[in-house]
Amino acid sequence: MQLTGIRVVDLTRIISGPFCSMLLADMGADVIKVEPPEGDPVRQQGVILEGMSWYFAACNRNKRSVKLDLRSTEGMAALKHLLKTADVVIDNFRPGVMDAMGLDWDTLNALSPRIIHTSINGFGETGPYAKRPAFDFIAQAMSGFMSMNGTPDTGPMRSGLPISDTVAGTYAALGTVAALFRRTQTGQGERVCASLVDSLLSYGAFASANFLATGEQAPTTGNDHPLVAPYGLFTAFDGDIAVAPSNDMVYGKLLTALGLTHLHDDPRFANNAERVKHRAQINAAINAVTQHHPKSHWIEVLNRAGVPCGTVMSLAEVYSDPQIQSQEMVLDVPHPGHGTVRMNGFPIKFSQAPCGIRHPAPDLGADTADILRETGYDESAIASIR
Repeated sequence: MQLTGIRVVDLTRIISGPFCSMLLADMGADVIKVEPPEGDPVRQQGVILEGMSWYFAACNRNKRSVKLDLRSTEGMAALKHLLKTADVVIDNFRPGVMDAMGLDWDTLNALSPRIIHTSINGFGETGPYAKRPAFDFIAQAMSGFMSMNGTPDTGPMRSGLPISDTVAGTYAALGTVAALFRRTQTGQGERVCASLVDSLLSYGAFASANFLATGEQAPTTGNDHPLVAPYGLFTAFDGDIAVAPSNDMVYGKLLTALGLTHLHDDPRFANNAERVKHRAQINAAINAVTQHHPKSHWIEVLNRAGVPCGTVMSLAEVYSDPQIQSQEMVLDVPHPGHGTVRMNGFPIKFSQAPCGIRHPAPDLGADTADILRETGYDESAIASIR
């Protein structure tokens, strides 16, 4: 595994930080999750079976758990002792909290001169909002992301998933790996920061580019593409199909597959700009054809014609789909004392050193004694911390 030999001290909780450290753990890092006596709040969230939150299990696999009361002198001393062995420390506190805990950069660098300190926060480490609390819903609202979703009828809409948390966690993991590589060149540690708002704003793609060019925000278009037509959901006999003819060549293939080649001569649809202006008319022409056959028919016909398309799948359909199964995107992970937990597989595939499950998500504090021994504590010192 790519990060074997790298030790990560993980001070994070909820989702953005644990998602980051999970990515590093999946690639071989020894991630030590430091939890307060009450544990990560996600241990009590989501579906809990046989005493285990499956939500927690999915985001904290391949980690070890140390339970420390960092408000106590002994707990903080143990953490600093552990940090001396760390390559990376990750937090998702508000800016200033690590300093208030006595873990500012100078202290961290003194404890481990080559350490990488990765922080995930709501708004970044500078600016008027830096110390505000933030969660995914706030980041979706304040990054512009929410304003670009929905329709004129619905108004702004959030993503159903905590996208800013997972995007920021991914960026933080990428930044951590880049800093580790830089350390091999310079021998120096690094400060890495990723915020929920900045991370989501960076996903603005054409919406951000067009606004920065013109100063105008495009209207929300729901499932239609703001820049391309036809492009979106169309009605088959038994439900919707997603069709994405992204350029004139693929649009031509779509018309041929649907038996609508006469529309090539319609001036309303002569080019993409005209089709966007007349989106309702071109969509109606397509729906008039697609509604007479089932989804399975159009998925076969359009894919064979080279037109990107698919069905709108429920999670039950996704997880039973042969493509997802072939990609091993569902794992059955035994958790001693808690049964077998099913969770998502690894989205990054490596040919020589693949990701793997080394151990399941830990029980709270399950590895405290072992890890303290690794850092030089004797049995009496371990007992005093307990």
